[in-house]
Amino acid sequence: MKESIPPILRPDNVVPKAMTALVADFGLSFENAGEAQLFGISMNTADLRPGDLFVAMSGQKTHGALFAARAIELGAAAIVTDTAGAALLESVEVPVALLEEPRKRLGELAAWVYGNLDELMPTIFGTTGTNGKTSTTYILETILRQLGKVTGLTSTAERHIAGEVIVSRLTTPESTEMHSLIARMREKKVSAIAIEVSAQALTQLRVDGLRFDVAGFTNLSHDHLDDYGDMENYFAAKALLLQPQHSKRAVVCLDSEWGERMLKAAQVPVVSISSDDSKSADWHVRVFGESPTQTDFEVIAPSGESLRSFVTIIGAHMAHNAALAIAMICESGIAFDEVKRAVENGIHAYLPGRTERVSGEDGPNVFVDFGHSPDAFLNTLAAVRKVTKGKVIMLFGADGDRDASKRPAMAEVAARGCDVLVVTDHHPRFEDAASIRKTLVDCARAERPELSIYEVSPPEAAIRQAVSVAKPGDSILWAGPGHQDYRDIRGVRTPYSARQEARDALREAGWQ
Repeated sequence: MKESIPPILRPDNVVPKAMTALVADFGLSFENAGEAQLFGISMNTADLRPGDLFVAMSGQKTHGALFAARAIELGAAAIVTDTAGAALLESVEVPVALLEEPRKRLGELAAWVYGNLDELMPTIFGTTGTNGKTSTTYILETILRQLGKVTGLTSTAERHIAGEVIVSRLTTPESTEMHSLIARMREKKVSAIAIEVSAQALTQLRVDGLRFDVAGFTNLSHDHLDDYGDMENYFAAKALLLQPQHSKRAVVCLDSEWGERMLKAAQVPVVSISSDDSKSADWHVRVFGESPTQTDFEVIAPSGESLRSFVTIIGAHMAHNAALAIAMICESGIAFDEVKRAVENGIHAYLPGRTERVSGEDGPNVFVDFGHSPDAFLNTLAAVRKVTKGKVIMLFGADGDRDASKRPAMAEVAARGCDVLVVTDHHPRFEDAASIRKTLVDCARAERPELSIYEVSPPEAAIRQAVSVAKPGDSILWAGPGHQDYRDIRGVRTPYSARQEARDALREAGWQ
């Protein structure tokens, strides 16, 4: 089955821009002069629409200019390319302008085409970090909505536009898609947007052309070293968000060892937040209650004022994310007392696949979580342990063709934090699934030889194994799949829902 890719979202009505104006504003030169009206922008013929500016860039394997004829056939009104691309163009009848290294200015071009000028933009929040950025993004949107704002959101899981929900294509979309999405949000009268910003989005220039009113940093831990090589490069990628071209001000959490470094690396006005009272942070958060349905916490502002609230997700780390969101909203200029009133009856956030309880009122608790890093396992296992009277059963697998260096640590953290471990498959992609499982099982056994460990494939059988050894009062944490509705096996995205499989397994075992 071929992957079903959600369409790029665009505004319904666009004020067309003149190609001659773009050439003048960006200081370009015409390779093939002419007038054209631009209604959108695309770097890919698969997403191109009539009236688009087609940006033909050099790619990893070929040059986009080779697809110019197809772009014109589909209705491209004009082309921007570099000298190498212009040499590849055959005779064309649309205007062509020259721009060397167009990738570096793609975000600016997209912002210009869609009219996303800084003075016209809604308030925009951007959150980065290894873990917690999705959760913080959803919590931000929830609080903003409780404040009466018309909200937008873009995350790993979904896009939200004034109540409309759409499945995501990428954690942070390409800059052309990002700007069309924001233009649609503006059209729908969205006044505040929460955006999850990955390291890849920053280094691949996907958020260029945007300046976040407030940026947030959650933490940094072992992940994505297949892309960045080492933690120093990974840190440098995240730190780009706290530069003046990307944000106006920032809030940094000091709870990971990289927090202090991020505070020093920031080149915009910045405040700090911590759950550790011994740290001299500007904001503090304290957790005072955890249950299977909510986490109670207190936030202390720099002024000494405090508020008490709860978030409808388990785990102290979720309360820390909520506190970061509150600090970011206050840093945007909204009064602390106004935020306090908005959250006094709780923060009623729904996070698809983030420590999501999919079980009923009887039998064991089953939580499905998207986390797939050692630090994510550590936090989520601790959260589940806090609300579990009986055993904690851990079920997980590891990504194929992704950062293999984190697999031993994932297995070791899982083994230390649970009472029963079930190792299964996740997205094997083009790797041998049995080999991935063997690494995980061997590392877990080396960490805790006495632990009950099951190796079960496929995941459909693994969740049933986990349910078969669970009793009322126990909890099962299935880490990795979260909200995703597919498994990637040899390049094919096979429809699959961990949430539904877990519910089916419970029903088959006689639980609600």
